[in-house]
Amino acid sequence: MATDRALGILPPDVLIEEETMPDYDARRFYPANLGDILHGRYKILIKLGWDSSSTVWLGKDTSRWRWQPDRYVALKISVANGKDTANHEVVISRRLGSNPAHEGFRFVRCVIDHFEIAGPRGAHNCLVYEPMRVTMTLFQRRLPDGKIPGPLLKHYIRHLLLGLDYIHRECGVIHTDIKQDNIMMGFEDPSVVEDYIRTKGKAAMPRKVQKDRSIYFSQYDFGPLKSFRMLLKLSNFGLAQRGDGPEPLRHPIQPPLFQAPEVILGAPWSYSADIWNLGVLIWNFLENRDLFRDIRSSQGNYDSRKHLAEMVALLGPPPRELIGREARWSTFYGGPFFNSEGNFLYGDLVPPSLKLPDSVLSLEGEDRTLFLDFVGHMLQWLPENRKSARDLLSHVWLTP
Repeated sequence: MATDRALGILPPDVLIEEETMPDYDARRFYPANLGDILHGRYKILIKLGWDSSSTVWLGKDTSRWRWQPDRYVALKISVANGKDTANHEVVISRRLGSNPAHEGFRFVRCVIDHFEIAGPRGAHNCLVYEPMRVTMTLFQRRLPDGKIPGPLLKHYIRHLLLGLDYIHRECGVIHTDIKQDNIMMGFEDPSVVEDYIRTKGKAAMPRKVQKDRSIYFSQYDFGPLKSFRMLLKLSNFGLAQRGDGPEPLRHPIQPPLFQAPEVILGAPWSYSADIWNLGVLIWNFLENRDLFRDIRSSQGNYDSRKHLAEMVALLGPPPRELIGREARWSTFYGGPFFNSEGNFLYGDLVPPSLKLPDSVLSLEGEDRTLFLDFVGHMLQWLPENRKSARDLLSHVWLTP
């Protein structure tokens, strides 16, 4: 047993990583091992993470010439026969790579290579990305109170708006799923990866050894930050949609907290849904709290009536023009929500004391006033009244 611990081998009866999922089926996951060479090119070095449909690994591109600098990649290996989302992201990434000269291109994380590998239970799609240091979720855990200071926040919001401007205007793509886990931060210095690999390479990787595979513990901590000079990148385009098609888009999108009003009402949505999404998300950055705080039922389920009620409290009643667009899709979220006169059917749920300015506690004076004006251009009931990412970049609040 002592020898096992020294080798990093964990007890077989302890569930770890992807095994902890209620519907875990080992046969669906590719049995990757450190040192494996994928696609005749990418050597697996360290496990970085996992989710219900994939595992993610740090790899090294072995196709480089000796005189070239080392190139590291992130390898996302999907579950067996789980092609749809991966293939969709590859298609979207082709569009996202259409104009690398655009200033917003470097704030978007695209698939840079893709291939299939054969596993015991079928084919696995593997997507190759630029490796990133950390998600915004984990980055904020490093900060006091989890809050991003105002000057740094402005810098990061500019990155995200440049990325959105690029995918919207140049690529005709709507992200639809902007959240902290889908915003990634690059390395502040190339030496961070080299130091990380050098350190981890000296230690046994914690893992559980089974008959047909080893399950490794994820090692995603690249060490203390050397500076905050990191590029933010919009990531994970698996749910992204084309916004330049002939038919209006109405199907449900977005994480519940960030759903735009037109989405809940079943009205057509477009690029401006991303703008609303980012406008709401800014509170999680600035205040480390949700803008909409009471949108769940007593059973803990998402409640669209309470969500709309908080929107009414913060923004005032929606215009009749938007209410008139309420369609049959609203029943997906529990609608209809308004009567024939345009009145909200659940007025008793509107919290009377909830005001938008009161939710901003980390800014003061003119900076606070300008911030509220800035987000006011994003949190508009009517999608067409929201400013575009390009227009928002010129707002005075973002001026250094």
